[in-house]
Amino acid sequence: MARKAFYFDQEACVGCRGCQIVCKDKIEGADLELGVFYRTVKNYESGSFPKVGRFSVSMTCNHCENPACVAVCPQKAIYKAEDGTVLQDASLCIGCGTCAAACPYGVPQIVNNKMAKCDGCAARVAKGEKPLCVDACTMRALDFGEYDELVAKYGPDLVSDLSVLPDSKTTGANLLIKARACALEADVREMNL
Repeated sequence: MARKAFYFDQEACVGCRGCQIVCKDKIEGADLELGVFYRTVKNYESGSFPKVGRFSVSMTCNHCENPACVAVCPQKAIYKAEDGTVLQDASLCIGCGTCAAACPYGVPQIVNNKMAKCDGCAARVAKGEKPLCVDACTMRALDFGEYDELVAKYGPDLVSDLSVLPDSKTTGANLLIKARACALEADVREMNL
């Protein structure tokens, strides 16, 4: 089975939320309620004066190798496609929220009594295009593609774990991050911007 992944260049990201906004605004067929986002951007700081670090994390579904949401769905409404993306069939979803409770990243959400989440812009990718969030990033901090191709393109020093994220080994998260050093520190606080 193929292995799709998101690449995130934390050194380039300025936390503008352009990826989050375009996702909410342009996803076909999604009528997202106020406060519901398929992609989120959070800002953090580390250290203390005079050695303070700041970084952003742009996060969505990691299309995990062993997705916890798929494993627990009683209706099999969430599944792993042949291309490696984790997709959902809304017609099978009963809105029980089991998937949302199981995902360590908090990605699936209940919207209009159905589970909803990022599908990696599957329709766009099938046409050879990039996901909306990737195209919208003015700093070119995001990319999406085959896991091994992204590693070859961006280098072997990428990480999948940050101090503010769950252990990627739990689900085999397909997330490749060019991390800022401060994002790997233990003393990190979320900033409410």
